[in-house]
Amino acid sequence: MIVETGHYALVLALALSIIQSLLPLYGGLRREPGLMAIAPPVAIMQFVLISISFASLTWAHVASDFSLLNVVENSHSTKPMIYKISGVWGNHEGSMLLWVLILGVFGASMAIFSRGMPSDLRALTLSVQGWIGSAFLLFILLTSNPFARLARPPIEGQDLNPILQDPGLAIHPPLLYLGYVGLSMTFSFAAAALLAGRIDASWARFVRPWTLIAWIFLTLGIAMGSYWAYYTLGWGGFWFWDPVENSSLMPWLAATALLHSASVMEKRDALKVWTIFLAILAFSLSLLGTFLVRSGVLTSVHAFATDPTRGVFILLILVFFIGGSLALFAFRASALRTGGIFAPISREGAMVLNNLLLTTSCATVFIGTLYPLALEALTEEKISVGPPFFNMTFGPLFIPIFLAMPIGQLLSWKRGDLLGAAQRLTFAVALGCIGGLALAAWRGEPFLAAIAAALAIYLVVGSFVDVAGRIFVRGASAGVMLARATGLPRSAWGTAVAHAGVGLTLLGLAATGWGIEKVQTIRPGDQIALGPWSLVVKSFEPRDGSNFKALVVHTEIRDGNRLVAEIEPARRLFSTRQMATSEAGISTLSFGQVYVTVSEQNPDGSLDARLYWKPLVSLIWLGALVMSFGGLLSLSDRRLRIGVARRAQRKPASAPGSVPAE
Repeated sequence: MIVETGHYALVLALALSIIQSLLPLYGGLRREPGLMAIAPPVAIMQFVLISISFASLTWAHVASDFSLLNVVENSHSTKPMIYKISGVWGNHEGSMLLWVLILGVFGASMAIFSRGMPSDLRALTLSVQGWIGSAFLLFILLTSNPFARLARPPIEGQDLNPILQDPGLAIHPPLLYLGYVGLSMTFSFAAAALLAGRIDASWARFVRPWTLIAWIFLTLGIAMGSYWAYYTLGWGGFWFWDPVENSSLMPWLAATALLHSASVMEKRDALKVWTIFLAILAFSLSLLGTFLVRSGVLTSVHAFATDPTRGVFILLILVFFIGGSLALFAFRASALRTGGIFAPISREGAMVLNNLLLTTSCATVFIGTLYPLALEALTEEKISVGPPFFNMTFGPLFIPIFLAMPIGQLLSWKRGDLLGAAQRLTFAVALGCIGGLALAAWRGEPFLAAIAAALAIYLVVGSFVDVAGRIFVRGASAGVMLARATGLPRSAWGTAVAHAGVGLTLLGLAATGWGIEKVQTIRPGDQIALGPWSLVVKSFEPRDGSNFKALVVHTEIRDGNRLVAEIEPARRLFSTRQMATSEAGISTLSFGQVYVTVSEQNPDGSLDARLYWKPLVSLIWLGALVMSFGGLLSLSDRRLRIGVARRAQRKPASAPGSVPAE
């Protein structure tokens, strides 16, 4: 009965989404208050129904209801509870249900928290959300029904793919989907603005918080996915330029450009056409990623589905929304009024440069990802575009971005002083050069790693030069400077922290050039030198898990005679699927990591092992957390909710402890 309730709730949600897509659209275009008022309650009710449906599927997995095909194919009665729950979205059907659930969350949030918006813009935005919801609910019900029943239920299920039985899976997809689906809000705002003809600074204020939310979750989702691949797949790497990895990177690049462009639009009423285009592009790339993962055109450890029927359906959705939005954009963009004028050397100019480089980087990833697919479809010739191409094209595009980020923060709006900004960054440049030279002398080759590390140090320090200049005043007391620090807008702190997070990630990437890798056979009693550490293999121990058997390698990490840490890399065999996986043993030491993974046991009882020392590698993911925290600081800024109109009413402060709002 619970399963049928979930299925019925999904059908009702589709009916409501159709109502949400049609009636508010007509009301918003005709300025009918009654029809526009329908959108918020319908969006909230649609979220409630999808939540009931998702809860029903979750119950079926937790209770091991093997009359459900989805549970049979992706669960087992002995599977740990955490993986029974995460297994709900560890498959195509369940993940799509999670997709529409998050879409419902954003729609309901929009309905509840957007009462200050113009009623027509609000109604049209929710209407576009309804169109998206209708398309994907129809896709689920017609091609990917998670509630399909079996006439003769088996006694036991087939278990979840062992690679997906990991705590990271419980976190990574929801975070990534919150970013993917969150960009639907920017898309809906853009389409609604084009329909209503309401594209101004207030529109940019409305769209920026939603873009920030999506960007924060997308950053966390990509970072979590990278770390999951790093420690679960046992390859010792964190990024492989896999097409599915690229499909999440592309919308992140577009969303980052959109954040900066929307800021210019809000402050200077400029870049209107470009900002609308980026809002459409970011979600279009999210849809493209959905198509790549679920159409069967890619073979990847990340890909969910290989059913061509589903691929055709998603392709139709892709064509409808991307083609329709671009047609609307082409029809309405020419009527947009030109915004504020600014000099090339200004904060606006720096953000335009940022946008050009980010979108060019995005285009590079797009071409490198899709070109092999297009070539195979047209000529049946198969080629591989891998890390060498992306590293040689993507890397050089980001170097000027890293150089320009601190400079852009120091330039004034409308017209800036480039020489003055460069002079204020003297300390950051000097510290970066000293740090790079010191690392080159200490670590030696590769020298490119030392150059990248110098750039990272410059970026981290330079990110705080602006806020430091606004806090520290010669002759001022500590109390005054504290007042200035607390008086700074949280968005200023957020910008500095997010940019510093980029620098930390770059420093972690640079330090991988000094990593050490060893591949060798190990036995109990072996002692292996690995960078500054010594690894002692103590024993091989067989252990039984809830649904697997494992051979665990108990290993000590020592600094001379001092025990520093213990790790237990393992080889697991999942009996239901007869599939073996490697469980990496990882210990974080001074932001670096000792990483050990083992393969199948040899006839003589030894094990083949890969051993890594990766200095500062944890900064890659710590930097992503810092970036996200910076975004959260900016999101908490009250000005994003109040707007610039209130700021204009404030009196300019002249006291020593006062801080200008801009």
